[in-house]
Amino acid sequence: MTIDTGVNTSDVIVIGGGTGGYSTALRAAGLGLDVTLVERDKVGGTCLHRGCIPSKAMLHAAELVDGIAEARERWGVKATVDSVDWGALVATRDDIVARNHKGVEAHLAHAGVRVVRDSARLTGARTVRVESAGTESAPGVHDLTARRALVLATGSRPRTLPGLDPDGRRVVTSDDALFAPGLPASVLVLGGGAIGAEYASFHRSMGAEVTLVEAADRIVPLEDADVSRHLTRGLRKRGIDVQAGARLLDAELLENGVRARVRTARGETRTVTAERLLVAVGRAPVTEGLGLEAAGLTTDERGFVVPEDWGRLETAVPGVHVVGDLLPPPSLGLAHASFAEGLLVAETVAGLESPPVDYATVPRVTYSSPQTASVGLSEAEARARGHEVDVDTMPLTAVAKGMVHGQGGMVKVVAEAGGGQVLGVHLVGPNVSEMIAESQLVVGWDAEPSDVARHVHAHPTLSEAVGEVFLTLAGRGLHQQ
Repeated sequence: MTIDTGVNTSDVIVIGGGTGGYSTALRAAGLGLDVTLVERDKVGGTCLHRGCIPSKAMLHAAELVDGIAEARERWGVKATVDSVDWGALVATRDDIVARNHKGVEAHLAHAGVRVVRDSARLTGARTVRVESAGTESAPGVHDLTARRALVLATGSRPRTLPGLDPDGRRVVTSDDALFAPGLPASVLVLGGGAIGAEYASFHRSMGAEVTLVEAADRIVPLEDADVSRHLTRGLRKRGIDVQAGARLLDAELLENGVRARVRTARGETRTVTAERLLVAVGRAPVTEGLGLEAAGLTTDERGFVVPEDWGRLETAVPGVHVVGDLLPPPSLGLAHASFAEGLLVAETVAGLESPPVDYATVPRVTYSSPQTASVGLSEAEARARGHEVDVDTMPLTAVAKGMVHGQGGMVKVVAEAGGGQVLGVHLVGPNVSEMIAESQLVVGWDAEPSDVARHVHAHPTLSEAVGEVFLTLAGRGLHQQ
């Protein structure tokens, strides 16, 4: 868009075009508001261009490679993988990203959202200076004013560790891991959260020797302990060296890789040499150069912009809202949570009653092999909050479809004791990301096991295991001991 010289006004100005930003812009425009979206890079943000979408495309390719190995080793299908054409893999991934990018741009254009592709800096509570190089005939500085609301959606960047400066080849982050040259023969993944587990899984499928190091006493430490246990078992079964309760002592850059010393949970010092070190130790909010002070805004000690009203995601400065990765917990730093936050803010600004985001019912998924998916409270969280609970678990191999898949896994449900409401559902296994929606509704609607037990699950499916656990908690299970 070409901006006229002078002051430009809109009902809503959104800074940042990732999932939180463009969902806010689309919903606000759909409600009849005049919207300007400022994005210094490409609309779609990290999720579309460097994170969720390209990584899941690559993980799908990894599933295909794993499937060929399973076909040969388990099913007698005489198939082999001669090699992986990295160029073709990248081309398919980039095509998927490009088509999604064009789709987002088309949606914004159709909705009438003005998109400004420049950097933005706050100059007041509802005023923004947009800066670009410009030319003599087209000045590079313009001032924008929001009549109703300013929405901050500038996202996050990967955290790094002192002395581990990413170079895009030997040391990489989740933002550039998929764009590093070729497939490494060995990888050291530092950080065993969802991102670390996914990248460890991908590289192992592609034939790399993988060491996964997590400082906490278990990987995916925010998940239920049984989820961590089953995922660790699944990754180790695939040949990934999972080291939980371990920490990096130091790392030395070599000409073609990295040599690192790791202190294990047993207090032993191990040397790990790998072609690539992938740092996946979390993400930090992006506020540098945003000019928060000019708008009367501050951040907490972690760099997050804390809303004063979580029901409106509005800061202490009236009319200034925050969505996405700029929010501290209980926001989850998940793309699908930021979509919900964008809808909430847009509807609030338009004067509608909009339900606050219920973070307890936002599903969490790790797209490794095996996958994990969960919603609600873990068993430990439920007990810590004073709930008396009934817990039931079932291995996926207890149902026929689970035997067919052969990857193991489990279903775990945490409910109030005595048939009370379901507090949490936790899944590990193949394709469980596609199974969590049912459980999201169960937890979100405060259902009890008996409510779910009335409904028949298709046979044979993996979801039968979910149904059987609810039947058991309702006292009707066919496989109760």
